[in-house]
Amino acid sequence: MHQESHTHHRTGREDLIMRIGFIGLGIMGRPMAAHLLAAGHELVVHNRSPRAMQELADQGADTADTPKEVAQQVDVILTMLPDGPDVEQVVLGENGVLEGAASGSLLVDMSSIAPAVSRRLHEALTERGVGMLDAPVSGGEPGAIEGTLAFMVGGAQADLDRVREILDLMGSSVTLVGPIGAGNIAKLANQAIVAVNIAVLGEAAVLARSAGVDPASVIDAIRGGLAGSKVMEQKAPKMLSGDHAPGFRIDLHIKDLDNALGTGHESGSSLPLTAAVREMMTAISAAGHEHDDHSSLATYYETLAGRRIAE
Repeated sequence: MHQESHTHHRTGREDLIMRIGFIGLGIMGRPMAAHLLAAGHELVVHNRSPRAMQELADQGADTADTPKEVAQQVDVILTMLPDGPDVEQVVLGENGVLEGAASGSLLVDMSSIAPAVSRRLHEALTERGVGMLDAPVSGGEPGAIEGTLAFMVGGAQADLDRVREILDLMGSSVTLVGPIGAGNIAKLANQAIVAVNIAVLGEAAVLARSAGVDPASVIDAIRGGLAGSKVMEQKAPKMLSGDHAPGFRIDLHIKDLDNALGTGHESGSSLPLTAAVREMMTAISAAGHEHDDHSSLATYYETLAGRRIAE
């Protein structure tokens, strides 16, 4: 699977170069794929929007017209897509990965989808002798750009060993959580925690503003204590400045929370805080802000209080 390259030198030694398929070049996929190219790997890319494919082609990637054509040219296929139906279409649909993948190849789905969908895909791929990992990520666009994503992986240890070096180029941690679907269970837990964190951060910032105290001063006072978090470090500045440009969009977080609630219903796990934040996001989305960053949860509280954090 590995081929030695005599043309790429990052550390004064010859790197082991792979030819990898990458499908889904969105806000996360583009910089993730770029890290693989920068490390000297060969990529075959496909995306619904040709502009993103051209951007990667300009960096040295080959392009393919369909997921099938990607799978025909590689042993490892990475997918980074919005939701379960998108992954099912790309993998199982007409001209999909399953039509082109050879027995012994491996699909690594880095999308955040319902665990039940991961398991269905795994069953279909297994019948064709194709391996699969579900490997969703945390870290958002900043993590994708910096190569510091956290991978939560479901599947077989041997399959992870095959691609760990690839994942290490895009992330700072790779953790095998359990069998297929476990990666997405971890991701849903992550997304519930992040959502509730962001919501209460907005709630507290509006409390400070309403009580006549500068929210920025409050954040500075508490960030080093128990309330401090990566959510606070990344999202408080956006709330304080009123910057709603997306690093991670509300509509995508809604998708994740819906998957969390659905999984909770299936497994008998009650998620009242997740449900509450989902309904706050419903209101924000209904007001036409579904493409704003999820830090715009703060606007829900601003509307209730009639005050803006960024005054």
